[in-house]
Amino acid sequence: MLIVASVVGSGIFFTPSQVANLLPGAGWILAAWVIGALISLAGAFANAELGAMFPRAGGDYVYLSEGIHPAAGFLVGWVSFFAIYAGTIAALAVVFAESMAPVLGLDRSGVIALSALAILVCSGLNLRGTRWGATLNNITSVAKIAALVAFVAIGPILGQGSFEPWAALDSAAALNSAAPAAPAGGWLAFGQALSPILFSFLGWNACVYVASEIKDPTRNVPRSLFLGLAICTALYVLVNGIYFYALTPAELRASGDAGEAAARALFGGAGGQLVGVFVLVSVLGTLNATILVGPRIVYAMALDGHFLRRAERIHPGFQTPSAAIAVQALVSVGLVVFLESFPKALDFTVFGIVLATSADVLALFALRRRQPDRPRPYRSWGYPVVPALYLVVNLAIGVAIVIGSPRECGILVGLLAVGLLLYGVVVRLTDRPDGASDGSGGGAGAH
Repeated sequence: MLIVASVVGSGIFFTPSQVANLLPGAGWILAAWVIGALISLAGAFANAELGAMFPRAGGDYVYLSEGIHPAAGFLVGWVSFFAIYAGTIAALAVVFAESMAPVLGLDRSGVIALSALAILVCSGLNLRGTRWGATLNNITSVAKIAALVAFVAIGPILGQGSFEPWAALDSAAALNSAAPAAPAGGWLAFGQALSPILFSFLGWNACVYVASEIKDPTRNVPRSLFLGLAICTALYVLVNGIYFYALTPAELRASGDAGEAAARALFGGAGGQLVGVFVLVSVLGTLNATILVGPRIVYAMALDGHFLRRAERIHPGFQTPSAAIAVQALVSVGLVVFLESFPKALDFTVFGIVLATSADVLALFALRRRQPDRPRPYRSWGYPVVPALYLVVNLAIGVAIVIGSPRECGILVGLLAVGLLLYGVVVRLTDRPDGASDGSGGGAGAH
């Protein structure tokens, strides 16, 4: 449920129009979503082995610190926290507040205040205890699954639509006929279309960041990765199908919020309003799940002396990483202040995901070589071929993103450079020798 809540948020409603603007027909679009799922699955195989080996808080920060070097772990933790998690939290909070603004009559300052309030409330719930955050997560996840299944099942029965407008757009030559937002057309457009799709799958590895708080993690981390990703993939394919049934290609490309547009086309204004409410619940659930996961990165880094020491503090009553939760909340609220609207730099986040998950696979190869005798409750399926293919595909996607969005990728590279400069400073401030892990390595299970 944590993975479902982390993955199924705003992406399935707001990214299909971007994908449709890059690809010509339904067949190509569905193929891109399936390939996005398979790419995530290949990464999940690697994360399942790593998560079962190191059932600690922190996820890829731990894997790179153990497999490559503490500096590599710091950099991936730095990018994950500031570029992926805090930025996603701020963006989701702004989407939630902007959706509520017409109902509540909020101006720009009111939107910022409501965004900050949403972050603080969800952070407070997770501060109270993992069970509080997990309970809200489970409720919103079940609601998402039920609502999306109902939408897909009822749409063709009560609504009127047709797949016919899409039928002529799936020839083999269609891919080379550029869609509106893909002047280059061809496979470059296909690679660029994977960017919003991978953004929509963001969160498929959420469970590895809280592995120390999962019962029987060596068994349940791999199972949760595969089952959670399977549920999300099935939902995404089915929902795209209902979009094709309800909307013509031109309508989907112009929709913005494809979910609301499809509901209005099928059920009228009332249906659109109902789906609009569901989108709010979905965004709020993903916001809560992201807030639950993110602090475990900073917490694990602080335990190893790679972040400010106070960030490793555990609340004496609630037994949660309270300082890390507070740091994340402050950073996210700070980012909200500088956001004018839902961020358009989607490729910035996806480029960070590509780099971070590729680094995980490199850590897998390094650990197989450096620690061959270490117990591995789960072994990555298809090793070494599948992980190697994953790296090649990620490299191709990364090149397509750089070509399409060089500015956003340059900003991320700059963020990495700043992190590398700060690494030595942070290590000196914490008075711990470079590279000398104290063995706790994010071991929040002791708490």
